Amino acid sequence: MKIKIDGNLYEGIPGETLMELAKRNNVDIPNLCHKTGFEGQGRCRLCMVEVNEGRRTKVVSSCVFPIKDGLEVVTNSDKIKKMRKDIILLLLLKTPNNQYIKKLAEEYEVIPPERYEDKTSTEDCILCGLCVKACEKMGTSAISLVNRGTTKKVSTPYDDSSKDCIGCGACAEVCPTRAIKFTDKDNTRTIWNKEFNLVKCTSCGKYYTTKEALNFINKKLGEESSEHICESCRKKSISEKFKESYKDYASH
Repeated sequence: MKIKIDGNLYEGIPGETLMELAKRNNVDIPNLCHKTGFEGQGRCRLCMVEVNEGRRTKVVSSCVFPIKDGLEVVTNSDKIKKMRKDIILLLLLKTPNNQYIKKLAEEYEVIPPERYEDKTSTEDCILCGLCVKACEKMGTSAISLVNRGTTKKVSTPYDDSSKDCIGCGACAEVCPTRAIKFTDKDNTRTIWNKEFNLVKCTSCGKYYTTKEALNFINKKLGEESSEHICESCRKKSISEKFKESYKDYASH
């Protein structure tokens, strides 16, 4: 399956999208709502490209458009650049003080009309939906996109503390603009108007997750252990075991 992107020919894999093909071949297509494990959202539209199929040319979102043999794709035409600038301008007007969006605007030389700027705005959310997707994949669905139009936002039901939230922080981890705030103080995490007790890593002693998140995962895995190992210590343990195995192999 041959696909041409910006004049270069690439071998596609059946079933993948244009974005996946581009990423696999280090072709840069800007995006905000596409992340490994959370593909196919098509919300931000920043990843739009021009696709030529025979005599027909159309603009598509590369993160959801399936590849076909013989496609010709242009990622940086004047038309596409103009559309991206318009999208970035809208994002900048919505989140004028967010550093991530401001950097993106500088990269594309987007300058908002001063009369539309709200320099006092503290809004950081661009409604990409990654946090909602992460919460769904965790299996809790504690947050969702609510309301419509200019009042649309990510929230818990009725903005109250959600009984389904386990305080894992996955939503904040995937957020590209750091819109989801949480605090870890002493042994307590506060997120989505709810407080959680943090659990210490039995190896390094660092607080690393909430009791609710640990219980949720153990229940899913059908396991229960008195040892609670953070990700850093887990990786270190695996690395040490690999080294020991290699030494044993090399000695023989």
